[in-house]
Amino acid sequence: MLHLLLLVLASLSLLVSGQTNPDFFYKLSLQWPPSVCSTSTSQCGTTIPKIFTIHGLWPQFITNDKPVPPYDPINNKCTNVVPTKPSEILVPLQPLKDKLEKLWPSILKGKTNEEFWKHEWEKHATCSDFPDDPYGFFAAALCLVNKNNLSDVFQTGSWLVPREAVYKGKDIRDAIKAKMGAFPEISCKKKDNRLKLTEMRLCFDRAKPPFVIRDCPTKYSNGCSSDNDEIVFPLS
Repeated sequence: MLHLLLLVLASLSLLVSGQTNPDFFYKLSLQWPPSVCSTSTSQCGTTIPKIFTIHGLWPQFITNDKPVPPYDPINNKCTNVVPTKPSEILVPLQPLKDKLEKLWPSILKGKTNEEFWKHEWEKHATCSDFPDDPYGFFAAALCLVNKNNLSDVFQTGSWLVPREAVYKGKDIRDAIKAKMGAFPEISCKKKDNRLKLTEMRLCFDRAKPPFVIRDCPTKYSNGCSSDNDEIVFPLS
């Protein structure tokens, strides 16, 4: 009965959002800054976070796991609502600013936090269920991070912790599945002939806001490709 009620509420939320394209799920992409900074061609700031930070919350097509393109009134009118312009999102985000600066910072030099948030909004939020609700979109991502905290998996005392020795891709995915109830997508980049874990992506059924975790349809992306890949999850 509760499950049915949640489905009804989710359906109503989609109608309210004005969405005309229902066939997507949400992918929460969390980046591991030490790996991002060590594999990027761009420089990072002087202080590199040692926690998973948000890269983005992305609507992805169910049929092929590709990103839903941003809103375009002619070529991709995905909603009947006129999306908020990127230049207008910062005022509604003021109540969330402290949390966003901690959990959704711009890691690389050359792009401010505000520019990063505007980019993610324009590229991924305008065809989400929050096209005219910047506060709701960013708050939903923060809520998902708090409820699905990767620190609970990679905490001190766990067998899976940042280290220079390698892990098998399958072992990392299995650890996330055991703790969170769903398989993630693992994204890597190669540096000095070693695969480094750069992003951990968690997937969620579509709802406003999303809350039910699901298996990600893609197991590995970018440099990672199989369960047998040897992956470094570096501390620095």
